[in-house]
Amino acid sequence: MAETTNTIKHVDSALARQTLLDGSLTRPVAGVRPIRLLPWLQVVKIGGRAIMDRGHEAILPIVDELRRLLPEHRMLILTGAGIRARHLYSVGLDLGLPVGSLSPLAASEAGQNGHILASLLSPEGVSYVEHPTISTQLAIHLQAARAVVGSAFPPYHHHEFPGARIPPHRADTGAFLLADALGAAGLTIVEDVDGVYTTDPNGPDGKSAELLREASYTDIAKQEGTLPFDRALLEVMANARHIERVQVVNGLVPGRLTAALRGEHVGTIIHTGARPE
Repeated sequence: MAETTNTIKHVDSALARQTLLDGSLTRPVAGVRPIRLLPWLQVVKIGGRAIMDRGHEAILPIVDELRRLLPEHRMLILTGAGIRARHLYSVGLDLGLPVGSLSPLAASEAGQNGHILASLLSPEGVSYVEHPTISTQLAIHLQAARAVVGSAFPPYHHHEFPGARIPPHRADTGAFLLADALGAAGLTIVEDVDGVYTTDPNGPDGKSAELLREASYTDIAKQEGTLPFDRALLEVMANARHIERVQVVNGLVPGRLTAALRGEHVGTIIHTGARPE
């Protein structure tokens, strides 16, 4: 009869018996650049309030532009929430709902905008998919069609950070997190302004507003007042691993999105904390 042993077999690992909370211990293992999963992917975030809330006058030209871009790029098109999410926030806050309950409510409206956009692009085979599908089956969907539409809200939902009454991680942050996690070729944020200004161009000091053609996330973080994207986006940019820059463009101007995806500088370019490869 063959001899047996009860000796425990150990797998040699640099992280064995370590706390995993000590950066000096995990850095040799986790400090390398992750693999780019979809390096050919262009992520496009369409503003909910900026574009979708404006109706057919803003939506249909963007749809036509996206349709013309399909032969050139494979895209993940993500939609944000609009004015209906603000109504949800108002009602939810009045009822005393926690921030983790407000987040999925607003995300549902971003999804509704995504369904609208996907329906208009459906003759080209474009469909709307939920977050679980994006995380596990996006590649096969993009082999069947040149683009996929999804919600830009990150799926934090009830795990949203409790430090604020309004969910801080909204559509712009979610789009960036997805683009960076997938190792995408780029992220373009489509809004209703030409880019980032020194002050709100639609505010009381709008006449003195100057367009920033190029800036780092740290420089923009020092600005006070309104930005055309979530402030939490600047926080996650600090930890970017792949996306080195993001361009904010005006989707109400025909051709701006096309030019941005072709590598042209037509809005505000924001440099992130990602290191060049």
